[in-house]
Amino acid sequence: MYKSVLMADPSHFDVEYVINPHMAGKVGQVDRALAVRQWEQLRDAYQALGLPVHVLPASPGLPDLVFVANPSLAALRDGRPLVVLSSMAAPQRRPETEVSAAFYRSLGVPTTTVAAAPVEGCGDLLWRGSRLFAGHGPRTALAAGQEVAELLGCSLVALRLVDPDWYHLDTCLMPVSDEAAFYVPSAFDAPGRAALSSAFRELVPVSQAEARAFACNGCCPDGETLLLPTGCPETARHARQLGLDVVVLDTSEFLKSGGSIFCMTQLLPFAGVSAR
Repeated sequence: MYKSVLMADPSHFDVEYVINPHMAGKVGQVDRALAVRQWEQLRDAYQALGLPVHVLPASPGLPDLVFVANPSLAALRDGRPLVVLSSMAAPQRRPETEVSAAFYRSLGVPTTTVAAAPVEGCGDLLWRGSRLFAGHGPRTALAAGQEVAELLGCSLVALRLVDPDWYHLDTCLMPVSDEAAFYVPSAFDAPGRAALSSAFRELVPVSQAEARAFACNGCCPDGETLLLPTGCPETARHARQLGLDVVVLDTSEFLKSGGSIFCMTQLLPFAGVSAR
């Protein structure tokens, strides 16, 4: 389903402000050299899976650009590439969208926007072909998810996020196939939990301890290998029971800013200039 991966150079990554609960008390606390090494290990893991990695250049003044999942959603409409650009909730992050847009223009991939705002790309919109899981509340408007689902011609699974700690859907829901997903139950209201139970045959709850290690911010790009943050042994055990290979990666520096593996990843259903 995915042909390549987009990441962003972490050279300017830091915690310079507080826009989510995980950043509180972390301003100026990033070990940037260690962060770069952790980012490189993630990049290498994707390449080891046979996925080419495109890299956005670092931009001074954009310390969160490394969380490249948020400024856009890359998908297919009628089998053709289409990227929905974000309208970010936090003003500090809004310039990131243009950096991502310039990359897609360089590939000749069409981009579009929706009228509703805010909307934060793959942070809240998990596209799985025929279905769009849309988190709404803290960072993305319900109307934005509805517009994107209509635009892509897929069904909508709307999920209201109710816990400030899990402000993006990709922090509390991790599909690993069309039939299986991990989730943080307390992140959703009762209708959301019911919708997830209907959507997945295997719905595995994640403990609060492993949720805080960002267990649900792993990534399973090929349906066979799960890239998972450290500190999540129960999630890893359940994943292996589902038949997945598990690769554990340290993303401790990025957790200081409220992100991990999936946040640093934009999965692309196209590769290079073949998208033209």
